[in-house]
Amino acid sequence: MIGSTYVADTVSPPTPVLSVSPVVLSAPGRAVDLEVRVSAPVTGGELPVILLSHGQGHSNNLSSLNGYAPLVNFWAAHGFVVIQPTHLSSRTLRLDPATPGAPLHWRSRAEDMKRILDQLDVIEAAVPQLLGRLDHSKVAVAGHSMGAHTASLLLGARLTDPEDGTEVNLTEPRIKAGVLLAAPGRGGDALSEFAAKNYSFFVTTDFSAMATPTLVVAGDKDTSAHLTVRGADWHTDPYFLAPGPKSLLTLFEAEHGLGGVSGYDVAETTDENPERVSVVQRLTWAYLRTELHPGESAWQAARAALAAGPNPLGRVESK
Repeated sequence: MIGSTYVADTVSPPTPVLSVSPVVLSAPGRAVDLEVRVSAPVTGGELPVILLSHGQGHSNNLSSLNGYAPLVNFWAAHGFVVIQPTHLSSRTLRLDPATPGAPLHWRSRAEDMKRILDQLDVIEAAVPQLLGRLDHSKVAVAGHSMGAHTASLLLGARLTDPEDGTEVNLTEPRIKAGVLLAAPGRGGDALSEFAAKNYSFFVTTDFSAMATPTLVVAGDKDTSAHLTVRGADWHTDPYFLAPGPKSLLTLFEAEHGLGGVSGYDVAETTDENPERVSVVQRLTWAYLRTELHPGESAWQAARAALAAGPNPLGRVESK
């Protein structure tokens, strides 16, 4: 259990947050323009940026710029600017199922993040009180479930395009660190028959070139039987199959929702647990804070606090 001592020792008091949506970015060649939500602390300068990619859960609006409030609000209240796109895979867009790239639009999801980075100046100018406050050199990416697949491609994971057989390299050098939450693992014989047939881009997933520093967060009860025959260990592949530096946060008794990161009190969370969400909030914040500000001790302190309690909710290992 994480209590007040953990909060006091590892996280500064929260700052009020402003959140603006939709900010519309021009996206020639995309089925629709790119809409994003921008959340930021109301004070402070030289703010680092987190690009957050949504998953594909059962709820409509969680898979859009309207999801993941437990993470977004925490990160923004503690010094990050969080930018959330609505990917073409979102049900909120009601696109024709025949739209190229459907249903999951794996390539355009990563391209959305690159568009955001290309238009950071536009975003700063569009959001009241934000102009001049971003540090464009300190950018991280985070994603949950399918969003973690998107993030992994930007961090250096590769795959073979099932349409034309070419190797896909979408590595984004402007991104300096990442967080993968309940990420899909390797392809091949690890996939379920359903996943191999319906999501063929998963078949060739390869983490061997994913060199960007990354924190992988996995639940030890996240079996994801519709996607993999490996069980919960599948979600740790981005840690074990990628080169260092990497860290792995394993959450005990956690399922795919990791306690409820995709939204407050949402029905699709099968393992609702506010304390677990608190662990995810603080450990991910501390990891990215330290990766983007070398010499800071937030990550070390958060790891120590997690291990110090009589009944830890998870464990961290690194390489």
